[in-house]
Amino acid sequence: MPAQAINELLHSLSHNYKTALRTNIKNQHIPLPITHIRALKGIYRNANCTAQSIAQRMQRDKAQITRVLNELLEDGYISKIANPEDRRSQLLRLSAKGKEIVTQLNVIERTANKAMTANLSNEDMHAFIRIANIMVDNLAADSAQ
Repeated sequence: MPAQAINELLHSLSHNYKTALRTNIKNQHIPLPITHIRALKGIYRNANCTAQSIAQRMQRDKAQITRVLNELLEDGYISKIANPEDRRSQLLRLSAKGKEIVTQLNVIERTANKAMTANLSNEDMHAFIRIANIMVDNLAADSAQ
């Protein structure tokens, strides 16, 4: 298969997956932009989450992430607590309101994943995951040079 076909296929897959997520997020009346959603998911996944770790994970500058986190804090989606290991930073926690949004997002992602993989066998999925991980590692190694 020519490289161009792989490029187009990956672009199409990514675009359609993101469209499915955005549509379901809109249908569930989740009032947050994607950057805010990604920050909430990052906080959910990392028990020792800081603004710096969110910035690194999302590959955004810390000033932009600080603005997002301040909005999430003001709107009651997250809280901050003292970091016992580093007094210069604070740990981020989801509030009940933030946990509710993440629960909705998890359902939305499972629904999109189920639709995306509907006609694939377990073997197909394992092969896809293995190959996609190799491609990600190849690109990460290439960009590190």
